Amino acid sequence: MPRVQPQFAYSKISTKSQTVLPAEVRERLAIAPGDRLRYVIGDEGIRIEKAVEQADDPFASFTEWASPEDDESFADL
Repeated sequence: MPRVQPQFAYSKISTKSQTVLPAEVRERLAIAPGDRLRYVIGDEGIRIEKAVEQADDPFASFTEWASPEDDESFADL
């Protein structure tokens, strides 16, 4: 199997420890403003991935009681 030649992209860290992800990285991860990243830290280095969004509400997929009237009725529970 032929070895894939690595690509490189660079960015600087600001005085507030912030950086701008290079366009090549944003495109490769298919990320946009508001997306979350996950940093996987291991012995080989650090891998940056697009984080899989998880709903804060474990019952978010149950939409049968999702009307404003239901929200009002269940607000004090």
